[in-house]
Amino acid sequence: QVQIVESGGGLVQPGGSLTLSCAASGSIATVYAVGWYRQAPGKQRDWVATCTRSGSTNYADSVKGRFTISRDNAKNTVYLQMHNLKPEDTAVYYCNARVLDTKLITTSYWGKGILVTVAS
Repeated sequence: QVQIVESGGGLVQPGGSLTLSCAASGSIATVYAVGWYRQAPGKQRDWVATCTRSGSTNYADSVKGRFTISRDNAKNTVYLQMHNLKPEDTAVYYCNARVLDTKLITTSYWGKGILVTVAS
């Protein structure tokens, strides 16, 4: 009864910017920490950034200084602002949210992923 949906992906030129959104909906009591991950073809899924419910953030070294994760708890939505994008940022981006549902069960949920392509 909990759904995680990513949006905002697409094609962008190197050096450009893009903002991804991760919206949680359904039988939600509380959304705890939310993380963004990415997976390029033939590679493992890597952690990108995390935002706790209180707004504390952590970033992978590969995106530090270029990406910003933030959240709007009233909307149950987390954002990933990406700037100075590089071709190596090309990947399917996944959102993972740890959720306390209305039955008071805590579960981590994955979105289906959204493609970001950085190319000229």
